[in-house]
Amino acid sequence: MNTPLALVEVDVHPDLALDEEALRRHCARRGKVPLADVTSLEIRRRSVDARRGRVRLHLEVALLGERPETIAPQPRPLRGGRGRAPRVIVVGAGPAGLFAAWGLALAGIPALILERGQAIRPRRRDLAALSQRGELNPESNYCYGEGGAGTFSDGKLYTRATKRGPVRAILEALAAYGAPPEILVDARPHIGTNRLPKVITAMREHLASAGIELRFGARVDGLRLHEGSVAGVVLADGQRIDAEAVVLAPGHSARDVFRWLAAAGVELAFKPFAMGVRIEHPQEIVDRIQFGELAGHAALGAAYYRLVERPRGGGEAVFSFCMCPGGTIVPAATEPGMQVVNGMSPHHHRGRFANSGLVTEINAETLRGAGLNPDDPLAGLAYQAALEARAFAAGGGRFVAPGQTLRALAAGELDRSLPATSYHRGAAPARVDQLLGEELGPRLQRALLSLGRKMPGFVSDQAVAVGVESRTSSPVRIPRDRETLAATRTPGLYPSGEGAGYAGGIVSAAVDGLRVAASISRSMLGSSAWFDELAEG
Repeated sequence: MNTPLALVEVDVHPDLALDEEALRRHCARRGKVPLADVTSLEIRRRSVDARRGRVRLHLEVALLGERPETIAPQPRPLRGGRGRAPRVIVVGAGPAGLFAAWGLALAGIPALILERGQAIRPRRRDLAALSQRGELNPESNYCYGEGGAGTFSDGKLYTRATKRGPVRAILEALAAYGAPPEILVDARPHIGTNRLPKVITAMREHLASAGIELRFGARVDGLRLHEGSVAGVVLADGQRIDAEAVVLAPGHSARDVFRWLAAAGVELAFKPFAMGVRIEHPQEIVDRIQFGELAGHAALGAAYYRLVERPRGGGEAVFSFCMCPGGTIVPAATEPGMQVVNGMSPHHHRGRFANSGLVTEINAETLRGAGLNPDDPLAGLAYQAALEARAFAAGGGRFVAPGQTLRALAAGELDRSLPATSYHRGAAPARVDQLLGEELGPRLQRALLSLGRKMPGFVSDQAVAVGVESRTSSPVRIPRDRETLAATRTPGLYPSGEGAGYAGGIVSAAVDGLRVAASISRSMLGSSAWFDELAEG
């Protein structure tokens, strides 16, 4: 530490993580310099080791009066092509679609975003009607609308897609639009469902200022083709809109899109995905299991977990998905008569409950076991729908969830009553293990028995499973060229994000949208210098 600024990694007790003066002394000892020379500390990255109850900090340390300049990210200048007819249509206003349009605006390519759902404010009313009264709007719900499924179901930004594109640029853009600056520091960045709507609104307004139009309630029902290439889209009201290219970013739940794509001759393929249940514990139980005596410590916050249970002798693993500390379970159906749940959590993670998906892979063998043909690219959709319909019936309708305590699920028993749950529609006692079928039920039971031995208190009558968690990712992939990212049999069509089978969360979908925009930029302008600049950081 003989330079004005130094990066120091420390692994400390939670008490020390909250004491800046103690951290200064720690850094002075590490750097063998007088305490007076350590003038300031700036946390650049923070993570929690739940197994050891330790906090790991990456600190930027200023010495001898040199203090690092902290500059808040600012929105990048967008050109967008104001006043010009759109050259590109973007179908879907989720993270892939929004960031595809953002990238096109950086390049100065005019674009039009078409979103079947509603803007955030009217969408809130539709969500309230669903959660409070069981009234579903098939076009505006937790999956469809401005910002996509992530807007009102958590806003997790953790990703392993760091080699696919400019992840840092995505995080900086979100921070510039109002996301908490901690997302640039935390190892598991999270905006929170209470803050993400304002971020998405700010991004939309910035795009609009550059001439990027976004139309809500504009469901695309087909493609316009000319000699095999995409020439535009057809809306549900019959309107035809011409374009040189179409970015297709419909999200993982737009089953009708896959059907009209198949009818138009676009190549589709079955993609393995995961299904199961959403499990919920009182947060204090998860804190105690993960942190022991340090449960509740302010520096640790609400505990989370990541679980993978692999059966002895091979077979499909059971794993946790989208874990939400201090969160809420929400109804995520998009069609009448289908019961689907998802989880979300606010930024502060202070809710009473912790929930997570507990799911297992649905692959070709699973489909065959259910009497479906995996060579049919839409077989995964049929599997999803059948299980969701069974769950709707088991809950008694109106999006009440079938529920079973984890103890009863593991034992194959019916509960007389269920513990309190965060799910607004409520849960009705049911044999969830049976409605999951012979393909899934036994897998989850074996996993819970193993988890009960490894994590005392995890499998109990205080924890409940509600059904079903079926929209973890798209069961369909739209094959595309590796270089151009255009659909293999349909020039001018650019599948992107989760719905196309190329992402698994907000950040990876956003990165994929940027990559698609860069490919279109190279095709139309002969350059994607803006993308190269983002990638270089």
